[in-house]
Order: sequence, then C-alpha cells, then structure tokens
Amino acid sequence: PPLRLTVAGRPNVGKSSLINRLLQDERLLTGPEPGLTRDAVAVRWQWQGREIELVDTAGLRRKARIAPDSLERMSGKAALAALRQAEIVLLLVDASAPLEKQDLAIANLAVEAGRGLVVAANKWDLVDEPDVARRTLRDRIATKLPQLKDVTVLPLSVLTGQGLDRLLPAVVATHERWSRRIATGPLNRWLQEAVAAHPPPFARGRRVKIRYATQVATRPPTFVLFVSQAGALSDTYLRYLANGLRTAFDLPGVPLRLTCRTGDNPYA
Repeated sequence: PPLRLTVAGRPNVGKSSLINRLLQDERLLTGPEPGLTRDAVAVRWQWQGREIELVDTAGLRRKARIAPDSLERMSGKAALAALRQAEIVLLLVDASAPLEKQDLAIANLAVEAGRGLVVAANKWDLVDEPDVARRTLRDRIATKLPQLKDVTVLPLSVLTGQGLDRLLPAVVATHERWSRRIATGPLNRWLQEAVAAHPPPFARGRRVKIRYATQVATRPPTFVLFVSQAGALSDTYLRYLANGLRTAFDLPGVPLRLTCRTGDNPYA
C-alpha cells in the first residue's frame, strides 16, 4: 500500500501549494484567501519508485472561532479524520509565527492518534534572521512537545523550492522508524541499564520491579512492561523510559506507547 502522508496545519500556510509543488502540477486550488480547501483531497503520486498518497486538508482553526453547523466546521471534521487515518502527518507551520497554540494542538492530535510527525516551516524565504528563527522553533518544540523533542523540523519555501529536496527523505525516514521492530534481546539489555541508572519508585513500601519488556506492535511502536505491581509506575517514570527508548533506538518524531502488566516473565 502507498505511504499515506497527510498535510495539516492552520489556514493559509501553503498546504495545497506544497502538494502542487511536489506534483509539479496545479492539481489543487490555491490562492491568498484562507479556506479554499473544503475537504480532504487524496492524490496518488510516485516518488523515487515509491507510491505515496498525499492528502491535502482544510486549515484547522480553534473551535471557538468557528460557527456551529458551518461549512468550515464540516471541513475541520474531514481534516481531523484524515489526520487520524494518516501514517505520517506533515505539520506545515508559518515560519514567521511558528508553533502557535493551534499548531501545538494539531501536533498533539497526531501524537494521540499514534501517527509519525514531521514539522515543516514554510515561507522561510521571508525570515530575516534564520538562525534565531530556527532556535526559537526548536526551543518551542522542546518546551511544548517534550514527548517529541527530537522531531524532524525542516525550514522550506514552497514559493522558491528551498528545502523541498529534504522533505520526502525525512518523511520516509520517519515512516521507517514508525514501522520499526526492536529485537527482544537488545530491548531488555537497554531496559536493565535504564533501570540501573534510574531505579523505579517505591509503591506500598516496596520498590517496583520491571521484570521484562517486549514489543507487541508497530505503527506506532508499542511495548509492554511486565512489572511487580499494577499501576505503580508513574507517568513521569514512563516518560523517562520512553525518552530513553527514543535515544537508544533512534526513534525521534515517533510516538511510543508503553503499557504495564503484572505477572511473571512469560518468555522465561
């Protein structure tokens, strides 16, 4: 099946123009007025022998700004459905106002849905101080999206073509990480080191033991930890393990799911 890439973002950031530029064809309606895209539009495309389904979506604004039962409300629902059905979400932001509140909301929706994420900052040709803008973008991601602090961020310009040659390789690399399966041996060797460096907390007077870990699914990578006490590992400790997994096994930009079960090691 094709790699399903959904382009999402606020109104008028250049989503349709980006897809037209990739296709090298004016396939989608574009213009300076926000709201021209009314529905999720899928286009099949071949890139370096690989089939990709590009999905254009309507710009997403905060619900409070949208009239109930309006066409924009229906367009937003279609965009959210396309986001949840994606494999990779390309979050397109305006380089002059990167990662505003609505951008962060869209990124969190992608993470909650378990989709891989790539962030692209469009209109980079209009940025006066690129180094400052790049640092600001990175800082906001680290602060507001700590679960995806190493997500791929690409400055680009749809108008000039700057940075577009790096976009699809980054998407394919994120898709590979999103689909990756980690062997049980290396996973548990890493787990032993992580637990030794930062032991689990105490619960009911005893330290929680993490006996074993195994990966039970991909897309997104999903892991089960076999622990001595149900519900005893805090969200903070699970985030510590998830961040360690991303670093040890090169999984930036990919949401991870960790769940806990009690009982003995079923593979012993």
